Amino acid sequence: MTARTPMPLAPDLEQGLKRLKLRRMRQLAPELLQTAKTQRWVPEELLRTLVEAEIAARDEANLRGRLRAAGFPQPKRLDDFQLAASSIPRPTFDYLASLEWIHSADNACLIGPPGTGKSHVLIGCGLAAVEAGLRVRYLRADELVEHLYRGLADNSVGKQIDALLRFDLVIVDEIGFAPLDDTGAQLLFRFVAAAYERRSLGIASHWPFEEWGRFLPEHSTAVALLDRLLHHATVVVTAGESFRMKEAKTRGGGRPNSR
Repeated sequence: MTARTPMPLAPDLEQGLKRLKLRRMRQLAPELLQTAKTQRWVPEELLRTLVEAEIAARDEANLRGRLRAAGFPQPKRLDDFQLAASSIPRPTFDYLASLEWIHSADNACLIGPPGTGKSHVLIGCGLAAVEAGLRVRYLRADELVEHLYRGLADNSVGKQIDALLRFDLVIVDEIGFAPLDDTGAQLLFRFVAAAYERRSLGIASHWPFEEWGRFLPEHSTAVALLDRLLHHATVVVTAGESFRMKEAKTRGGGRPNSR
């Protein structure tokens, strides 16, 4: 005995659901209407099933959209972080994972040598925030400065910064990887100053704070930037051997994975 093919919706219902942009409900309705008749569902059960399916579909679509907007270079989950092999204390890690600092518009600053888990932790927090319904944007420091530089041509730097600060968390990775000129340093300062007590920043750098003068040309700019960045911040100093080097040694010198 073959299953009956569901009857299509009446044209007016099809058009009504389409106009209301209830796509998932429109897809499921023919089959569920047939099931409801066969199994003698009460009207509320049919309506609840359709509404829950539409909500689930929209939540999934919104999650995909937030993930695309975040621009993570690769997904890294906090559950996959090798905390026992890192120098990050468990209470600090748990606090960052709780996302409370994002809700409070505080910052997270991770400082330490390359390969010690800074990016993994920040991306992991960002991914958890996206899955919790928050909006996140990931940028390397050079990408952020280049993005703001383009705004100089049409005097739209302020608008560019405001657009970035619509995100609940902005992750700025690899600060200090390349030195900045005076203009780049001022643009970075403008961004940090605009975010101050408004939005959370996740910062990663291999330079200790006292050495930020190596890539910020003006001492006064470095002091003013750090003053705002660190006022409401959890500072994590990582240490130890690079995870990438450890993995390479474990595999006998093979190519390490990025972290």
